[in-house]
Amino acid sequence: MFQIPYEQTGYFSKLMIDYLCKSNQLSTLYNRFPSIENFKDQISEKQANFPSANRQILANSLQNQYKNFSVTAATQTNINNLKNNNTFTVVTGHQLNLFTGPLYFLYKIISVINLCKELKKTYPEQNFVPVYWMATEDHDFEEINFFNFNRIKFHWNKEVSGPVGRLDTKGLEAVFEQFKKHLPLGNNAEELTLLFEKAYLQHDNLTDATRFLANELFKNEGLVIVDGDDVALKQLFIPHIKEELNNQSSFKEVEKSYDILKDYIIQVNPREINLFYIENNLRERIVFEDNLYKVLNTKIQFTKDELLHLVDTNPEKFSPNVILRPLYQEVILPNLCYIGGGGELAYWLELKEVFTLHNITFPMLLLRNSVLLVTEKQNQKREKLNLSWEELFLKTDDFLQKKTKDFAQHIFNFEQQKQFLKQQFTALKEVTLQTNKSFIGAVNAQETKQIKGLENLEKRYFKAERLKNQDQLDRMLDLKIALFPNNSLQERVDNFSTLYVDYGKEMIDTLLENLHPLDQNYAIIVL
Repeated sequence: MFQIPYEQTGYFSKLMIDYLCKSNQLSTLYNRFPSIENFKDQISEKQANFPSANRQILANSLQNQYKNFSVTAATQTNINNLKNNNTFTVVTGHQLNLFTGPLYFLYKIISVINLCKELKKTYPEQNFVPVYWMATEDHDFEEINFFNFNRIKFHWNKEVSGPVGRLDTKGLEAVFEQFKKHLPLGNNAEELTLLFEKAYLQHDNLTDATRFLANELFKNEGLVIVDGDDVALKQLFIPHIKEELNNQSSFKEVEKSYDILKDYIIQVNPREINLFYIENNLRERIVFEDNLYKVLNTKIQFTKDELLHLVDTNPEKFSPNVILRPLYQEVILPNLCYIGGGGELAYWLELKEVFTLHNITFPMLLLRNSVLLVTEKQNQKREKLNLSWEELFLKTDDFLQKKTKDFAQHIFNFEQQKQFLKQQFTALKEVTLQTNKSFIGAVNAQETKQIKGLENLEKRYFKAERLKNQDQLDRMLDLKIALFPNNSLQERVDNFSTLYVDYGKEMIDTLLENLHPLDQNYAIIVL
């Protein structure tokens, strides 16, 4: 396995790199940095701030959610342990992407599984449960209704509305038939066929299909899968729903982070009310207008008393948005750490004051493992082409520019010449300002013209050099595109099935064996 520090990959935001480097500017936006020794105090704080009664409700709900599924001994033990005050969770969340979606779904789950193992070694008196939180209440169907196998997109065409977890699985027979046609012969392909068929054609809704699929892939690791669209669990969230409706408080609390985050891209912006109203085919925002609470794009409306009464009687009709979903998760789980991608952690960093207001312990935030999976044949090709992993991580234009320069026998330093020209014109402008200021426009125009001319010469020069080495560069580019599709990361595009066809369960076992969640490096694994 080879590793590259995240900051050297060019694929992670300034915010994430600063967070990983423990920038002082960000220190007030999180509770504790995720190091193995910091979990000691996180355990003590969560233990003191998590009601024991919630544990029994959580365990009962999970037992109910799993009642029609085959539960392994490891998962059942973890569900039972959640009743005990010495048991804690490590959580990742993900949408209900068709057939798991991009590869990083696996990396998120494996990150929580492996962190629980590491924590158990360090803190043997406690139990640690890996949790996958299914985003069953999301309504962004277009983000989840496809997957890519061998760069072929398999798409589920369906008219939908409401929370995706409640969607029926009708129409997936057509996707299944198309997928089967593209699978080769072999035991691994047969496994994939059965996995898709059992998940999506033998379960009535997307929640159950996704639970079955994730359970099958990680059934021996004790993974516990949580569906937050649950009446009993929503009852635990009632006081927090009421706080949001009465005071619109999270909007004000999130804004407190903006001054600290002013040098970064704000990931999410809060609404005045960060709750949706949901039914089977409906998930719409709740707004306060004309002294009434209204459900957008419907005729549904409530007085304040009516809505608060509905919270008490039917809390399942209220769904937290991206601002309040993390709070809901931490209210119902004895959680220590949330593991997510850079975009997820970016919005979590806006939320600490929301947790303070609600008196809920803010979890540690850990960037999930990132991986580039490479076949032995691809690695041999890389070695034959004398390419480093660092070079392959360059964006395509930069990659071609660098390799063209490497091949060139006579290097002309255009950048040096551009700097020289700029210095000459800077001196000329100073003389012009002291003699005849009316010429300054002509000087600026001439500078622009000459710099532009030099840049055009540079393009022609590199084009000529590229043509001289076209065959070698094409072979390099073919490998780069295979590993970095669309100038993106493999983990954000390819589905696990692409590699599972050749490597089967061994692929997942290799990831479980090699990934270390507290290691802040991008992993390259040759299968």
